[in-house]
Amino acid sequence: MPLFFRRHFAFMKAAGTLSIAFGCLLGLVDAIFKLFHPQINSVSFSYLNAFSLTFQIDALSSFFLIAIFAVSLLAALYSFHYMDNPAKALRTAIHYFFFSLLVAAMALVVTANNLISFILSWEIMSLSSFFLVVYNYETAENRRAGYLYFVFSQVGAFFIFAAFAVMYAHTGSIGFDAAADLPDAAKILVFVLAFIGFGSKAGVFPFHVWLPHAHPAASSHISAVMSGVMIKTGIYGILRVYAVLDWPTALFGDIVLVAGIVSGVLGVVYALGQHDLKRLLAYHSVENIGIILIGIGIGMIGASAEKPAMAVLGFAGGLLHVLNHSIFKSLLFMGAGMVLRKTGTRSIDLLGGLIKKMKITGTTFLIGSLAISGLPPLNGFVSEFLIYLGGFRGLTLGRTDFALSLLAIVSLAVIGGLALACFTKVVGVVFQGEPRSRAAENVDEKGPMMLIPMLVLAAACIVIGVFPTLFMTMAVKAVASLKLGYGTIPLAPFAQLTGNITWAAALIFAVFFIILALRTALYRGKTITRSGTWGCGFTRPTVKMQYTGSSFAASILEFFKPVAPVTVDDRKVKGNFPEKTLYRSHVNDIAELNMGRLIVRPILSLFDQLRWLQHGDIHLYIGYILLAIVAVLFFV
Repeated sequence: MPLFFRRHFAFMKAAGTLSIAFGCLLGLVDAIFKLFHPQINSVSFSYLNAFSLTFQIDALSSFFLIAIFAVSLLAALYSFHYMDNPAKALRTAIHYFFFSLLVAAMALVVTANNLISFILSWEIMSLSSFFLVVYNYETAENRRAGYLYFVFSQVGAFFIFAAFAVMYAHTGSIGFDAAADLPDAAKILVFVLAFIGFGSKAGVFPFHVWLPHAHPAASSHISAVMSGVMIKTGIYGILRVYAVLDWPTALFGDIVLVAGIVSGVLGVVYALGQHDLKRLLAYHSVENIGIILIGIGIGMIGASAEKPAMAVLGFAGGLLHVLNHSIFKSLLFMGAGMVLRKTGTRSIDLLGGLIKKMKITGTTFLIGSLAISGLPPLNGFVSEFLIYLGGFRGLTLGRTDFALSLLAIVSLAVIGGLALACFTKVVGVVFQGEPRSRAAENVDEKGPMMLIPMLVLAAACIVIGVFPTLFMTMAVKAVASLKLGYGTIPLAPFAQLTGNITWAAALIFAVFFIILALRTALYRGKTITRSGTWGCGFTRPTVKMQYTGSSFAASILEFFKPVAPVTVDDRKVKGNFPEKTLYRSHVNDIAELNMGRLIVRPILSLFDQLRWLQHGDIHLYIGYILLAIVAVLFFV
């Protein structure tokens, strides 16, 4: 629709926003209904008169559809005021086209029921998101981000192709159901290949390299969709392959758990060292994918050890964190988008004092920051608490499982502490203090269609944190689709657990409101003045005397220097009347450094050596084709 109305900018945006939002609303209502009324809903189509495209909705699909449609609906509404450049009318119309295509493709991915329909939907999802990433293609940085994302998407797809090829070679069927009959060695190979392919899309370390480049390049509502739900299709793929293989071996759990620990810890460490607000949030996606994988890994280990409570707690905690992360990460990206739209910069150290003039944005961003740090009484705490409980159940197992469970518990604690330090830095530097540049001085938060989704997401963080029973039930129902052999999982123990969380949350809010009431009463009638903070003896303190993000995180990053080396450009102060000096620091991602040195450069060097093959002579090109045909006929 937007393509037809591109000459009428406001009407075109309204058409794109409302059509996507209405479609998502229909899908959301249907997915909720199907989750609470579980039955197999399937449909098939003929494709090229050779294949059958089959789609099926079960409880696991419904759970992921809820997250996909909810976030996409709010992102579509947010886009109305965010996409406000009439000079880019045609590009905006194309943007809405690929946005709608991305939402449809994600829905098809989590409902695909055979190899062909899954990989076709997966490729549509990857290509449509690529065009959304390169929306601002004028800048070389954004073009490079799009190129990097495209390469990683296709390399990841190759691994998924390989996993599906192994399945088809052994079964001769394109259906998922036949995978349970694979020999054990083939199941291990399929899972490893699929984990690499899906892990690349999910942003699992070290396959996350594209993620901190693509998220800052994309529009903020697309960053919210990509980080909030698109990368979760990788998590869905891992869970679906695990379910269809129907082989609860501890090896799968060990692989997933170790990958989750590494991704979680390193993701938050790299986030601490970032100066770009959206790039920082992108690395927190790596961190939270790590937390999800820790929960799933604990669930797989519990299933292999025949510990139903551990398995259900791990899987349910991981799935609930899928939903929770989609909510608070979308909120944070939308808050960052508001900051970018009003100030024109993503640089943390050029901002400051924004909460004074952007109260709604600052407050909702603070709620999202507390939620992503796993603090009660917000939603991030609930899912991480369940994962903790599953990890403690693993302490009764044998040596390897005991060690991994203990390591998972310690890692979750480290991740939570570092995440809190990181968002203390973000909220303190960006929203508190005084403006560090002119860009942060004259700001407002006009644009109700941007504020409403942020308020809804902030409210969801609080509601799930205070009343988690319903959402915990949704996650447990989704776990039942993983073929763990437990039948109907009883909900009473989980209801009691979440009921205790509700009472604790009520106590926290009671204390908060009592303190707030006392403060209001004690300050009533008093004159409140505004003045500069103590200048440590300086009579004219400036904004440059405030903490920067780099100085705040320096001592923590020093501890993690072996895995997060810092490059510093520091011009020393010299002479009695020194000239203007410079300090610049950059945290290096070891995966990106080593991937470039060990993989990318050797491959480019090899292709440079083969460049003579491409010489422009059509006769030799025809010869290549004939030679290839002869070779195929000889071997096949």
